[in-house]
Amino acid sequence: MSVRSGLMALLAEGEKYGAQLRGEFESRTGGTWPLNVGQVYTTLDRLVRDGLAEQAGHADTEGRIAYRLTDAGRAKLDTWWTTPVDRTNTPRDELTIKLALAVTAPGVDVHRVVQSQRSATLRHLHDLTRLKREAGGRTEGAAAHHDGAGGLAWLLVLEHLVFAAEAEVRWLDHVETLLVRHRTAPAAGRRRDPAVRTRTAPPPPDPDVVGTMPHGGTTS
Repeated sequence: MSVRSGLMALLAEGEKYGAQLRGEFESRTGGTWPLNVGQVYTTLDRLVRDGLAEQAGHADTEGRIAYRLTDAGRAKLDTWWTTPVDRTNTPRDELTIKLALAVTAPGVDVHRVVQSQRSATLRHLHDLTRLKREAGGRTEGAAAHHDGAGGLAWLLVLEHLVFAAEAEVRWLDHVETLLVRHRTAPAAGRRRDPAVRTRTAPPPPDPDVVGTMPHGGTTS
């Protein structure tokens, strides 16, 4: 998720200072994408630089400065809400990179790498499923209260993570199938290669028996 756009969405609701933005961002996403205060203020400085946000006034008694969106910032946010997320620039995924390198690196037990990741992903999926059940119960109980929307937001995040984990397990199973095919294909090719059979055939026949074929036939 774009931290920049996420903070702009929060500022659209009203003036907020850095630590408040950090807390609300993590609360609404269930802490899935934790932020540090430095990252928040760096983003705020860039929003101010780009004319999308501005300081709301002087620092309060605790030294905190609130920020708010400018008109340009609200227009930018409106565009973000209605623009599909760009999938043409594939993000770097560590697991994909690891396996792509493992299958081309000598001495790496790729099967072990896959199995280790699969076990970890299944444990993660188990934890997510438990959290999803708990979040579903809280969302139903809070439906009539003001915090129902917050519970629904967390449930949506959990659903996405569950689907992603399930997809990763299926992909790892597919990788194992490809590895098995890759290992067996060369052996099958050798069994079908006539040249290989010739090299492993019995010793040649007695040279005095001219015209005898290796397998008992005769030449024409």
